[in-house]
Amino acid sequence: MVKEVYFFTQMGYTAYPQDKAKQAGYSNLLFPNEHFSPERANELYGMYFDEFQHASESGFDGVQLNEHHSNPLNMMPSINVIGAAMSKWTKKGKIVFLGNILPVHENPVRLAEELAMIDVISGGRLISGFVRGGGLESMATNTNPLNNRERYDEAHDLIVKTWTTPGPFRWEGKHYNFRVVNPWMLPLQKPHPPIWIPGTASPETIIWAAKHGYPYIALAPPLDMAEDVFELYDKTATEAGHVPDGDKRGYVVRVNVSDSDERSYEEGKNFYWQLGTSFGISHPHWMSPPGYSTRAAKESVRGQRRVVERRNVTSAGIDNVYEVAQETFQIITGNPDTVIKKLKKLVDIVDPSWLVIWGREGQMSHDTAMHSIDLLGQEVIPAMKEYVPERAR
Repeated sequence: MVKEVYFFTQMGYTAYPQDKAKQAGYSNLLFPNEHFSPERANELYGMYFDEFQHASESGFDGVQLNEHHSNPLNMMPSINVIGAAMSKWTKKGKIVFLGNILPVHENPVRLAEELAMIDVISGGRLISGFVRGGGLESMATNTNPLNNRERYDEAHDLIVKTWTTPGPFRWEGKHYNFRVVNPWMLPLQKPHPPIWIPGTASPETIIWAAKHGYPYIALAPPLDMAEDVFELYDKTATEAGHVPDGDKRGYVVRVNVSDSDERSYEEGKNFYWQLGTSFGISHPHWMSPPGYSTRAAKESVRGQRRVVERRNVTSAGIDNVYEVAQETFQIITGNPDTVIKKLKKLVDIVDPSWLVIWGREGQMSHDTAMHSIDLLGQEVIPAMKEYVPERAR
C-alpha cells in the first residue's frame, strides 16, 4: 500500500539546440558545452525550484533529487549542493537523494560529512540513496569502470561506519585509506539516515540491496518486468534474514495529469525530448564501457531490452518509443480519473510503499507542470494512499 509519494524531475537543461545534437548524433558526454547559457540556466533553476517547493506544499511527502554529469539531461552535477539548498528553504517533506554516485568520489568521509550536515540542517529529513552511476559518469570523472562496483561497495561501508562508529578510527581498504576518521558532523537520524538503492533492474544491484535490507527503488522499468524484479529481491532478502515487505519496495513512474486525456497525452511527449529519449542519445560504449557491466547484467531481460529501445529511437522513430512507453506504463498520462485507474493497476502488481512521481521533464511549460502538480496533490495522491492493492486484500 502506498504510504508516501515524492515529486521528481531531472532539472534538465532544455535550451540547447536539438538540431545541433541531431547533427552530432548524440546529446551526452561530448556534445559541446558551447551550447550552454548560464543566463538561461539561471531562469530554468528558478522554475524548477518553484515546482519543487510547490510540490512539497501541495500534497507530496517530499522531493527526490539525482545527479548526472556531462549531460544536458540534468542540472544537478552536485546532488548535495542542491539538497543543502532545499533543506533550508523547504519547511516540510523529506529530501530523497537517488542518489550520490559513490564510485566517482575520492573521499567518502567528506561525503559522509556533507550528508550528515544536510540531515542536521533539514531537521532529519534526508533519505540517502547511493548509486553506481552510469558509464557516462565513469568517463566524465575519469574513474576506471573496472573498479566501479568495488569502489561502490567500499565507499558505502566506509560511510556507514563513519556515521555509526565513534571516532577516531583508522580505515585501510583497497581503494580508500585514512589514518584518522573522526568527523565532527554526524547525522541527526539514528543510527543513520535511511538508505535507498535505486536501479534499472540490474540483477546485481537488486541482490545487493536485498542482502543489505535496503529498499529497492525501481527506476521506471516496463511494468511487465516489475514482478521478476521484486521476486528476485524478496527471495534474496528472505535468504539474508530480512523481511521483504512493501516498505522495501519503491517505484518511479513518469506521470502527467491534465484536464483531459488528449491534452495530457500530448503533454507527456515532453518526457522524450533529447532526440526521443529521457536520457539522451549516447554511443553504447559510453553508456556501458568495457568492465562496467557484468555479462549477467548485459544478458538480463532489462539489458537486452535496452538494446531494443536504442534501436527504436534511431530507426523506428520517436513516436514508436512514446507509444511503447505508454503501453508498458513507463509513462502514465490522463485526467485525474484515468491516471488513478492506471496507477492502481501499477500498485496491484508492485505494491510499493514509496511511489515517486517523475512529474515534469523536457520542454514542458511551467504552467503545465504546476497544473499537473496541483491535480496530483488534490486528487491523485489522496486516492492512491487510500487504495488497498489486490495482493493485500
